Amino acid sequence: MKRYFAAAISMLAAASLPGFSEELPPQPPKSGKVEIIRSSELRPGMKGVAWTVFQGTEPEPIPVEIIGLWKNQWGPRQDIILAKLGGKAQRTNVAGGMSGSPVYIDGKLAGAIALRLSVFSPDAICGITPIELMLEINDTDQSRPMEARTPDKAASHEQVAVPSELLAQVASAGASGNLPGQVPLMTPIDTPLIFAGFHENVLEEFGPLFERLGIHAVQGGASSPAYTAKPAADWKDSLRPGDVVAGVLVSGDMSITGLGTVTYNDGQHILAFGHPFFNLGPVDMPMSKGEVLMVLSSAFQPNKFANATEIVGALHQDRHSGIMGVLGDEAKMIPVTVAVRSIGDNDSVRSEKDFRFNVFDQQKWTPYLMMLTLFNSVSGLNEFRDEATYRLTGTVDLATGGRLSLNTMQASGEMPMPAPMLLAGWWGDKFNRLYLNAVTTPRLKQVNVTVDLLPDRRVATIENAWIANSEVRPGDDVPVKVFLRPYRGDRIERDLVVHIREGLSMGDHRILLSDAETLNHMQSMAGYLNRYMDLSETVSLINQERSNNKLYISLLEAAPTAYYDDKTMPNLPASVLNVMQAGRAASRPIITSSESAFEQSSVPFDYVISGSYSLKITVK
Repeated sequence: MKRYFAAAISMLAAASLPGFSEELPPQPPKSGKVEIIRSSELRPGMKGVAWTVFQGTEPEPIPVEIIGLWKNQWGPRQDIILAKLGGKAQRTNVAGGMSGSPVYIDGKLAGAIALRLSVFSPDAICGITPIELMLEINDTDQSRPMEARTPDKAASHEQVAVPSELLAQVASAGASGNLPGQVPLMTPIDTPLIFAGFHENVLEEFGPLFERLGIHAVQGGASSPAYTAKPAADWKDSLRPGDVVAGVLVSGDMSITGLGTVTYNDGQHILAFGHPFFNLGPVDMPMSKGEVLMVLSSAFQPNKFANATEIVGALHQDRHSGIMGVLGDEAKMIPVTVAVRSIGDNDSVRSEKDFRFNVFDQQKWTPYLMMLTLFNSVSGLNEFRDEATYRLTGTVDLATGGRLSLNTMQASGEMPMPAPMLLAGWWGDKFNRLYLNAVTTPRLKQVNVTVDLLPDRRVATIENAWIANSEVRPGDDVPVKVFLRPYRGDRIERDLVVHIREGLSMGDHRILLSDAETLNHMQSMAGYLNRYMDLSETVSLINQERSNNKLYISLLEAAPTAYYDDKTMPNLPASVLNVMQAGRAASRPIITSSESAFEQSSVPFDYVISGSYSLKITVK
């Protein structure tokens, strides 16, 4: 074989295993060079042994009888080996987590258990990925497969109109819980995605999306919080063939790991699963050991219950015929800290919980994982309820030196989504905008966020406004009164002062009292339409967005405003605008508005502010 696996053709030190004997029990496979047997050399009736962990960390032998070759099932000239399992596997059936269990025929490595009969199989029939296909994994280039399983692939065409694309995907997946009716005869064995430190309602909300990706989400555990992706001291002696291996998406006070079995270990490089994890192609994901608590026996959906343990390396390839990792390598992850505070009636902090965890860094998965972990962070409070408001402040530091400063408030309202999900969707959408940048892939240094849980639903709508005298002069300070209607309680009244700037032309103008969305709309649209905005401009645009817990006072003039990239150019002469539009490419459009808003000031509220109201004034 090429590259890393050129030394794979050598004799296994263990004795040949033609069958089982009480006097000479088979010895567990060891790391190192191994002789292989190609699928073309196999014949029906040949007997061998597979290795997998049923409990604890030590793999156990399973009798295997070859049924035959299923031609071209992985693709042109890519066969699958059909076999029947005996021993304990007759009782457990082919369970989720067995993916990658190595199969030896006469002491030679034949491949990895990777497929099972789709449902209700009375026999432990499995499909084995030939080892020659798995050894080709690292010979591929750095391209990304089109069939990658990412959250955006789970979205249906009919999405719910909610603030975030990621949130729409969760909603659509949950609303369409039925899996496709056409099920193939043989399917890749489930890769159990184990959630440790996650609340039950989180899996209820997000589980359907994983199911649509063909991933079975289960609650599990971790031996201890892993706050670093640095490999454990014993990494050199880890992940023998047959051992439990896991890819790590989140680690720390909460963790998400994908469980499988090691097929091959040449002393440094690991092959496992025998089928894709997410089929992402080149990856940089932490790789950990694991321990099995038990195997749930079932003809429908058998699964291993397991805990992830120490990180011992990094996965670097996630391909059609398996995953490949390197022992001792350290994968980059994004450190995240979340402080969740319960605020009392007098604005004092009643209690606080702090969480630390790391998130897998990948274009399509990072935004979704940020969304999921934030939702989980606020779901465990005793005060978690519908009649509450969530106030978020956070920073995202980029390795290049930029920083996002984010804040918002979310409360349940007319939409069917609860406030915590709206908050998580808003949060995930900011990362989505970063990672969708077509010019530069962001590298995040760290993320810090604080969420305050306020004891009631704090939403208020701008209802009315009043001005004593609508005839004004340039330089005047004009008193204005604005009225807001809260969800419950008395109407809120505020007295404001609007400065009429010098040089304002005579005639009719407007004073606009508005929420953040009214002012953000045009500027955000310009950013979304520009497919080639660089990362620094994207960060600048997000930082310019107004917060929804303020009331904004603007003076509107009848003069065009141009929005492009992250820039706003008010009161732009028509001649200048024509020159700019003539020189812009179609991929970098300019958005224009017939009015220019000169923002005067903003008034902070501890409410989610919505709506707008304008007052007509006449400049003399």
